[in-house]
Amino acid sequence: MNQMNQTILADSLVTLHYRITLTNGQPLLSTFEATPATLKLGAGEMLPAMEKLIVGLPVSSRKVFELSAEEAFGPHRPELVERVRREHMPTQNIEALSIMEFVAPDGSRYSGLVRETDATSALIDFNHPLAGKPIRLEVEIIGIASA
Repeated sequence: MNQMNQTILADSLVTLHYRITLTNGQPLLSTFEATPATLKLGAGEMLPAMEKLIVGLPVSSRKVFELSAEEAFGPHRPELVERVRREHMPTQNIEALSIMEFVAPDGSRYSGLVRETDATSALIDFNHPLAGKPIRLEVEIIGIASA
């Protein structure tokens, strides 16, 4: 198949450059200054909302999309902010605005942002750091391989 006529399908292997910024332009992540990314759609490597936006795009296209907070990383959920006692933390050296990793009883790992600390506990936010924030996604499609 002539690559110039190809468009992205829901299960394509896509090589692309992408830039994610807050809607105010604050940069978060970009491959434009480095090696492009190669992602398998449908494999959980990219947010489903972002995958839907690029399905149908042809090679060499460049597009910018705006995603609401709900479409991107979801709303900030207050129930995911909880106070954790220091004896239940992996380390006693805790600083505000640092990321801590926790291990769940099933062995899975998850991260939380330390919002504030006191002598006996810390307030940990387990939301995704971008939860509640709308974002802008810019993509440039370099290559497509169908599954």
